[in-house]
Amino acid sequence: MKALIITVDMGEPDYSAHSEEFRMLAEGAGADIVDILQVRRGKPDAAHFIGSGKLEEAARLVEATGAEVVLFDQPLSPAQQRNLERVLKRRVVDRVALILDIFALRAKSHEGKLQVELAQLQHLSTRLTRLWTHLERQQGGIGIRGPGESQLELDRRMIGAKVKVLRERLARVQRQRVTQRRARVRGSTFSVSLVGYTNAGKSTLFNALTRAGAFAADQLFATLDTTTRRIWIDGAGQVVVSDTVGFIRDLPPTLIAAFRATLEETIHADLLLHVVDAASPQRDEQIMEVDKVLEDIGADNIPRILVYNKIDAAGYEPRVERNEHGTIARVFVSALKRTGLDGLRAAIAESAQIAGNNAFNIQNIQPE
Repeated sequence: MKALIITVDMGEPDYSAHSEEFRMLAEGAGADIVDILQVRRGKPDAAHFIGSGKLEEAARLVEATGAEVVLFDQPLSPAQQRNLERVLKRRVVDRVALILDIFALRAKSHEGKLQVELAQLQHLSTRLTRLWTHLERQQGGIGIRGPGESQLELDRRMIGAKVKVLRERLARVQRQRVTQRRARVRGSTFSVSLVGYTNAGKSTLFNALTRAGAFAADQLFATLDTTTRRIWIDGAGQVVVSDTVGFIRDLPPTLIAAFRATLEETIHADLLLHVVDAASPQRDEQIMEVDKVLEDIGADNIPRILVYNKIDAAGYEPRVERNEHGTIARVFVSALKRTGLDGLRAAIAESAQIAGNNAFNIQNIQPE
């Protein structure tokens, strides 16, 4: 589908990275980008987010390029979206809706599809008025009246009922996860979760460690569903490794809430491997974004190791670095070239031994 991108520079220092990320999101959704209109704003316009001059320029570009949809790289209010569509005479998709669309495209498991549908309905419920007035404008006239307020209220009730059903189904899935996790705890199995910014190479590293066939591609949100495998690591024994959904800056709150069940695997891990794209110019900002999400979901106190991936592209050698306390803090690897993996396995084993010793010490504390 031919798409015009409108990207808005609000004066952020990392605007270029934000803009490039949105372009990758658009391509990941299957958009054929015909042009990119850059706009500079000190603050959003209440009615259209962008000013009247740029709005006229966007309208001309839509006609000249034959764009079928306009992709807006900022979250829009329902009123702003409605006003933009009236002027541009095209469907307008903001950043939140685009991410939801990609998630719907990529979700494969039953749980993943439930989570995406829940997030989409929650997003849609805030925009029902826009949708129904849209229909009234298109279908108004004798014999083709708009649905009216009664239909809107009916639709709200239907969406509310559907949301309730989806939440109940996800709760059942979450209970199943808890049961499986308890079985692992009883078996004293050390659990490791791969986390990191989207496209950092988590799935490639997961495949390299576990010899699994998880889907891995150079695109944002290649992985949405948690994949778990058991592997044997010398010095640690049986280890459960989980690959999780990638994080992204300003992840829509509805998605964080909807994917809570998937991220539960992260919350209850014994060790987090925070995978970082060592070749990315924005790697420090991406680390901070992931740390922020981990804090949001209550996983900020779990031991973690930074795994600098893609060292073949960054020009680093494989190595292991320790902090001032002598604990392993960073491991440098290339999942694609499979270099540095022995150091990573040794780091996992050392973490497992530390966790085992801590558990033994806690069990043997004598009450006073």
